[in-house]
Amino acid sequence: MVALTDKVQSSRLTMEVSETVTDTTAIRSLDWDRDRFDIEFGLQNGTTYNSFIIRGEKTALVDTSHAKFRQQYLETLQGLIDPREIDYLIISHTEPDHSGLVKDVLELAPDITIVGAKVAIQFLENLTHVEFKRIQVKNGETLDLGNGHLLEFVSAPNLHWPDTIFTYDRKTETLFTCDAFGMHYCSDQTYDENLAEIEPDYRFYYECLMAPNARSVLSAIKRMEKLGEINTIATGHGPLLRHNVGELVGRYHEWSQAQAKGETTVAVFYYSDYAYSDRLSQAIAHGVTKTGIAVEMLDLRSADQQEIRELASSAQGLIVGTPPVSGPDAEIASEAISTILASTHAKQAFGLYESGESSLSVYLLEVKFKQTGIKQGFPSIRVTETPTENTYKLCEEAGTDIGQWLGLKKAVKQMKSLDNDLDKALGRLSGGLYIITATKGEVRSAMLASWVSQASFQPLGLSIAVAKDRAIEALMQVNDTFVLNVLAENNYQKLMRHFLKRFAPGADRFEGIETQSASNGSPILTDAVAYLECKVASRMELSDHWIIYATVQAGRVSDPDTLPAVHHRKVGNHY
Repeated sequence: MVALTDKVQSSRLTMEVSETVTDTTAIRSLDWDRDRFDIEFGLQNGTTYNSFIIRGEKTALVDTSHAKFRQQYLETLQGLIDPREIDYLIISHTEPDHSGLVKDVLELAPDITIVGAKVAIQFLENLTHVEFKRIQVKNGETLDLGNGHLLEFVSAPNLHWPDTIFTYDRKTETLFTCDAFGMHYCSDQTYDENLAEIEPDYRFYYECLMAPNARSVLSAIKRMEKLGEINTIATGHGPLLRHNVGELVGRYHEWSQAQAKGETTVAVFYYSDYAYSDRLSQAIAHGVTKTGIAVEMLDLRSADQQEIRELASSAQGLIVGTPPVSGPDAEIASEAISTILASTHAKQAFGLYESGESSLSVYLLEVKFKQTGIKQGFPSIRVTETPTENTYKLCEEAGTDIGQWLGLKKAVKQMKSLDNDLDKALGRLSGGLYIITATKGEVRSAMLASWVSQASFQPLGLSIAVAKDRAIEALMQVNDTFVLNVLAENNYQKLMRHFLKRFAPGADRFEGIETQSASNGSPILTDAVAYLECKVASRMELSDHWIIYATVQAGRVSDPDTLPAVHHRKVGNHY
């Protein structure tokens, strides 16, 4: 079916209305200029918030939009249907970018019935503060709209919100998935025609939001397989999937299998919908997954004690967000924390973060964990103000720290496994010494690199191997910019020692280092013999590194007579 599109412009926020499949209309709120989205900061292509109308004998609205689209969305909705004619409002999950206008819809249609998971209904009660009709649905339950539109619900918790459900329309073979299989990508294309164009954003979105919940992804895909044919995936962000459904679902399956197979697991315990606990926990979990360690996230607000006990006793790492100490969740929180503490053992590591001024002091909780005899994986994080990009970056780096510590034994074993002669032969591959520096929004980072090589003449381009667990990796997505600083043969020791040292999560890597700003905003090291300003064009994934191909935009040599430093290694299977 050819999509019929009507667009209404208001600055850089636009509305798109498309007839997608039989009796189904997509209302897409296009946010062209959004450049940050919680932990996925530095968006290159904006984002969209997608909502859908399904018309049978009865009518269902699937999700709403972000509050910034209030006037445009409500005008568009009323132009398509009298809201009082909508029988059901299906909430895929209650994150504000999808449920931000629920209260507004209820004001227009007070008799509407809200459909969602049990936890979603509870969240909406706190969000709207009004009485509303409701239907709580579980996995496998159905809702008949008539005219063949039988909707089946799929429980998909943690993708990426604890109350997530998918909705499958058997007549149109369309699966409404909200965040899952989406991407932050805004364009005139309603569908996924150009796979190569959307691939980097699809993968970046997965890494940030879905990789920390890889086992939940696999569970959801297994449930999807029982639905039958899926011809269209109606996502909550970005283009709808129609041309590459099998390929893109397959990638989720492949990536999640690789992520979930790790023997070592970090458990992240958090309290959903409490201060910034959800997003902070997601950022920490993302940092852990960059080290190849599997993560299991558990919402203590809805988990039972047996589930908490089993995960806390089996995981090698325990990350806990301090709980609310007042209100209806206080008793549940206290019992959950006691269960976690009672389940620890000596070989584990722990990390704590605090969100909200009314929470249990992170320092008091830290004392209790230390008394159990387990190691602290990163310094406790206390957040008393609205998180910034630097806050989320600090959390990501903290997660990486505990992941690296837990993976140390495996790394040492791998180092020893390589044949001694082969190890030494690999070490004879020489390279230069470079410092990569990058800035994105409020965040700056740097790393020492030696695996750098010119890769093309037309255009001028180079390749860099960046380990997946490096902090700077998040600043080297497609279209990001950075500076490659070339170290001098006679003046590299000080810079090499500085950037080789281990930095605490959130630490300023440029403290005490003289820099100036390049035209792309990244730092140029004053003591570098030369620098190149670069822009990431593509990324290729390897087992433990990303190969970054970047085009060179500008460059300069500070001293033509000084040679660059050359790096020789003794062995070839570790730095």
